Amino acid sequence: MITLISIALLSLSLADSWPSPVYVSDEPHLTVVASQPKVITFRGGNATLPCRLDRDIEDAFGGSTMRIKWTKLSPDFSKEIDVLVSMGFHKKMYNGYNGRVHLQESDENDASLVFTEVRLEDVGKYKCEVIDGMDDATDVVSLELTGVVFPYSPRLGRYNLNYHDAEAACLEQDSVVANFDQLYEAWKGGFDWCNAGWLNDGSVQYPITTPRGPCGGNNTVPGLRNYGLRDKTKSRYDVFCFTSNFKGRFYYLNNGFNMTKFTYDEAAQACENDGSQIAKVGQMFAAWKLLGFDRCDAGWLADGSVRYPISNPRRRCSPTEAAVRFIGFPDKKHKLFGVYCFQAFD
Repeated sequence: MITLISIALLSLSLADSWPSPVYVSDEPHLTVVASQPKVITFRGGNATLPCRLDRDIEDAFGGSTMRIKWTKLSPDFSKEIDVLVSMGFHKKMYNGYNGRVHLQESDENDASLVFTEVRLEDVGKYKCEVIDGMDDATDVVSLELTGVVFPYSPRLGRYNLNYHDAEAACLEQDSVVANFDQLYEAWKGGFDWCNAGWLNDGSVQYPITTPRGPCGGNNTVPGLRNYGLRDKTKSRYDVFCFTSNFKGRFYYLNNGFNMTKFTYDEAAQACENDGSQIAKVGQMFAAWKLLGFDRCDAGWLADGSVRYPISNPRRRCSPTEAAVRFIGFPDKKHKLFGVYCFQAFD
């Protein structure tokens, strides 16, 4: 007969043979911290997107098992574009980032991403993700450029660009399709434009500082008028482009006292003869906004338009505001205008 004492002793013996319980904490052992949510630089400059690890060293796996990944978020946040992946000594850069990005690695907890020769298309939000064993942590940093937003429509006239045409149009003018933040900052600076244009997230908007009938109504408030997301293939609007500093010289071709007027072809050839290229619309806007370029002479640009930049408003030039004045797309055979040239620096 098994006594109660025997049962007790058997229970104690079995208990001694069981493994000790393991308690798992819900607290993360790893976090990443971006010391600033936004980094601002200029085209051609350098930038460091901060990302530091904050981890429990006793529980962290560390070493070659830790994986650092930087991705760029698409404007509508629907996908991620690989920028850099690092695991121990193994590192890989992707797409147009190869040779232009690297990890700062000032210490074992530094996962910051360093950019060199920043491009217009680099603007956007970047995600820093660190995986260490079972721990995974992320943070997001925005990279922005100083620059200028400008409206653009082609020779065909108002509302002739689908989204893909708009992208190409901006690129041809030394710019990219502007994002919402860039248009919003331009609006805060007084930008007022009544034609709707594409932004890089596929939405169509326009900035109004002075409400009026044709632009949303007299009784509306100032702000960005938003048409929402539109069909990128079928819908047609203008576009808001964004450009930044350039490495080069923008100038009006002036042959001494001989104020030569050109046809379009003659203008392009005159710039080439001067060791330059006929300037693009984005280059004129950048020179005007960022360098204070001021010239009261209408001149040809690469897209066949005629414009002139005024930083100091005055009678007969631009009496009420600083602006890039638009003459239009005249017949290219008319010998009525000068020319603006651009000489790129290496």
